[in-house]
Amino acid sequence: MAKQDRPSNLGRGLAALLGDETEDYTTLDRVRTSKQVPVEFLHPGRLQPRRHFDEESLSALAESIRENGVLQPILVRRDPGQPDAFEIVAGERRWRAAQIAQLHEVPIVIRELSDAETLQLAIIENVQREDLSPLEEADGYRQLMEEFSYTQEALSNVIGKSRSHIANTLRLLKLSEPVRDLLTEGKLSAGHARALLNAEAPESLAKKVVAKGLSVRETERLANESKAPGAAAKKAARPPLEKDPNTVALERDLSALLGLKVSVTFRGSGGELTIHYNTLDQLDDVLHRLHQTPA
Repeated sequence: MAKQDRPSNLGRGLAALLGDETEDYTTLDRVRTSKQVPVEFLHPGRLQPRRHFDEESLSALAESIRENGVLQPILVRRDPGQPDAFEIVAGERRWRAAQIAQLHEVPIVIRELSDAETLQLAIIENVQREDLSPLEEADGYRQLMEEFSYTQEALSNVIGKSRSHIANTLRLLKLSEPVRDLLTEGKLSAGHARALLNAEAPESLAKKVVAKGLSVRETERLANESKAPGAAAKKAARPPLEKDPNTVALERDLSALLGLKVSVTFRGSGGELTIHYNTLDQLDDVLHRLHQTPA
């Protein structure tokens, strides 16, 4: 699909949409002040990345709405198939809580938005409020990349997250279904899940992590121990090759630069450079440094 033009103000999020006072007010869809509409006129957006709503949190919000009303209007766009219907862009949680509180009307702000803008704004709102689960966030990024031709760099700019964060979040989509279920249920964190990505028998390891309440670092250690024990034993039995002083000096300089152990192996005209890390935070730091280094 061809890459779509994206307005530069989208990266500023919802504040940019609700706070700009310089726009033409001649049409209803551009009026910034909210209007009240019946709750049944609204329906969830088909591009909404959020799929799970905590019942306890919704009940607490509903109680607040009973006392104070809906303080922030719900951002919507018109449904082209139904003249009196609106698709929710941001604020579905408020809409659901308003129904629990038995409100008949809710305030809305209407905007003309493309599908790409709608999905992007929905992700921005949820990420800023930390309302998305790691998998919902990952699936939203995937959808923007696959359906609307976003790159990881473009996502980093508009969402306000580092490129390495986006890359690490997208990796969660490679998890097997049982591990994804534990992540969705909150029994595993995103850090735990990433540590299990390349482990042998990740499902059984995930159950062990949950049962024992292991930390992310303990999970990383467990995952490393599970990787091909036969190959590790064979490598350990192999006598180490002596390195020339120039290679040792190069390794020492690179290790000092990165703060991590670095190994250099020459193979004819080529070779291998290996950076050893203990945690994903250390890897994330290396990726961040490489990304920031000028060409």
